[in-house]
Amino acid sequence: MQAGKEEPGAGGGRAATDTPSAELTAPAAGTDWDYAPAPESRDIVTIAPEYGLFVNGAFGPAADGRVLETLNPATEEPLAQVAEAGPADVDRAVAAARAAYEQVWGPMPGAERAKYLYRIARLLQERSREFAVLESLDNGKPIKESRDVDIPLAAAHFFYHAGWADKLEHAGLGPSPRPIGVAGQVIPWNFPLLMAAWKLAPALAAGNTCVLKPAETTPLTALLLAEVCQQAGLPPGVVNVLTGAGETGAALVAHPGVDKVAFTGSTEVGKQIRRTVAGTGKRLTLELGGKAANVVFDDAPVEAAVEGIVNGIFFNQGHVCCAGSRLLVQESVADAVVGRLRGRLGTLRLGDPLDKNTDIGAINSRQQLDKIRDLSDAGDAEGAERWSPPCQLPDRGYWFPPTVFTGVSQSHRIAREEIFGPVLSVLTFRTPEEAVTKANNTPYGLSAGIWTDKGSRILWLSQRLRAGVVWANTYNRFDPASPFGGYRESGFGREGGRHGLAAYLSA
Repeated sequence: MQAGKEEPGAGGGRAATDTPSAELTAPAAGTDWDYAPAPESRDIVTIAPEYGLFVNGAFGPAADGRVLETLNPATEEPLAQVAEAGPADVDRAVAAARAAYEQVWGPMPGAERAKYLYRIARLLQERSREFAVLESLDNGKPIKESRDVDIPLAAAHFFYHAGWADKLEHAGLGPSPRPIGVAGQVIPWNFPLLMAAWKLAPALAAGNTCVLKPAETTPLTALLLAEVCQQAGLPPGVVNVLTGAGETGAALVAHPGVDKVAFTGSTEVGKQIRRTVAGTGKRLTLELGGKAANVVFDDAPVEAAVEGIVNGIFFNQGHVCCAGSRLLVQESVADAVVGRLRGRLGTLRLGDPLDKNTDIGAINSRQQLDKIRDLSDAGDAEGAERWSPPCQLPDRGYWFPPTVFTGVSQSHRIAREEIFGPVLSVLTFRTPEEAVTKANNTPYGLSAGIWTDKGSRILWLSQRLRAGVVWANTYNRFDPASPFGGYRESGFGREGGRHGLAAYLSA
């Protein structure tokens, strides 16, 4: 990668275009903009120096006093210390959830439960700016993504499931569906608040109580959500939040008092969880990794397809389980699509996540950055051609430029393994049948995208792709009413919609 000149006030660099097309390398007069900084104020949210566990409606320290530190990935500066839950804390949280389920939440009429979910949704909206800033500080994602996507969708999930709370007998899940009991829920670091909403909202609407374990690198918005639960008057014990590392999640999953386990994260950890719960009678849903194919045909609208490609892999720095990390483009238009894509990447701005101009934020952790670098180096070693737009990376923090590999074959690691970063592998195909074969040549099966002008081709291809979600002429679009989930090593079960409720009900 060639370093580019940092633009004034950008907090990072805007990449200069580098394509064979003169049209793309010579911008018209008046279009080579410099952007003034537009930072969101971090003073909007107050970050306490220390946070406790949220158990039975109150915050408190871990039983053994252990703490862990959460960092701002854009600067590597400490944000706060949070309690690290141990086995005794897990026992206490599960006991509180059990008591709340048996005495308060389970017997409560659905219409009454709905009121609490509506309150939580409204409070998320009222405090959305606070949540957005905290999410970007703790996670590293651009503020415009946390502000415009994560927080609104989290509130929408609570609104949507509040509407189901008194209508469960009409969901087609049996004449008298009943809650399961206590749900242990472990969520990842890529969408901390949104994943908490995906887990909590359907479980609460169905009458279950929850013990939530956020990722160790991004615990702060889950703890702020616990504060919102207090503000909404949610009965103690209905939602409990245990912060900690992998040992905390393992203790929660294995706890005999947990009736339902829901996990979103890596396939490796998902396999460990499945082995743990096997034979215990616990209900289990897993939403795991992916290596999605974004398929572009020769009749696709190129400009729209390029925007979909960018959104598919560079949104949230590629920290998306359904990211379109494999671009399958028809051979006859491959050069044109890749050329336009390079030109578009030259306009992306990498830098301060709190700057509203930023398109590419920080990688969430040093560990994840090392993984992205390792797999990208493997792409170089295996003969693929790496390209990144010239830009200057900040001196501190965890950063990786948007990267495109061409000349990729299906045997390359970058075409087979989930990178979970802003790295795109480009492969070509000649016929629709070849596109299907290459798209399905993966152990994963979470998502896919199709770009074509022909509706019949969309229907033909979507019926043959082994993916839980297939987007047509768009990508990364979500709605609380639409189920999401995968096949094979992408997990099983669905979240969202009527199908997502089924995971938290027994007929």
